[in-house]
Amino acid sequence: MAQPVVYYIRHGETDWNVAGRLQGRHDIPLNAKGRTQATCCGGILKDMFTRDGFNAASFDYMSSPLGRASQTMELLRDALGLVATGYAIDQRLAEIAFGDWEGFTIAQLHASDPQRIAAREQDKWSFVPPHGESYRMVAARMGEWHRSLARDCVVTAHGGTARGLIAYLGIAHAAAAPLVDIAQGVVYVFKNGQMTRFT
Repeated sequence: MAQPVVYYIRHGETDWNVAGRLQGRHDIPLNAKGRTQATCCGGILKDMFTRDGFNAASFDYMSSPLGRASQTMELLRDALGLVATGYAIDQRLAEIAFGDWEGFTIAQLHASDPQRIAAREQDKWSFVPPHGESYRMVAARMGEWHRSLARDCVVTAHGGTARGLIAYLGIAHAAAAPLVDIAQGVVYVFKNGQMTRFT
């Protein structure tokens, strides 16, 4: 039996993205560009669904519990002509937790925590930041989430959770998955064991 198709959107830009700060579980809102990106993703989906003869209301819609993802979902649903709030929240879609490192840039951590940053660069897949989680842990919960899907869905979540899903589905090897760039303002389609970008 074919796996459900996942239309995956990383949340729009935040000011912490611009500054290069690790966000993790911090609830940073979208900035003006991020809101535009979210609406743009709704337009991309609308064009895709029209092309393929799909009714936008026939999909499940779910978001990470973090505000930047739910804001993205509400803006894209509005662009699709759907009630903005008609979606589910799934805790498993929350961003990778960076623990004590959240709010810092990688450059700052090179100065303040050089040994652990070096360890992370050696093995980004298994490394656990202080009071945080590893990509291995994220892939496990994303696998659990993916196995729970009943039908094709539209998801707004994060770069880290996308990388976990990529590893779980075998689209990239575990060591390579944390290095995959997940852009904002892009719709990623996970289908038949492959990931395709639409802009």
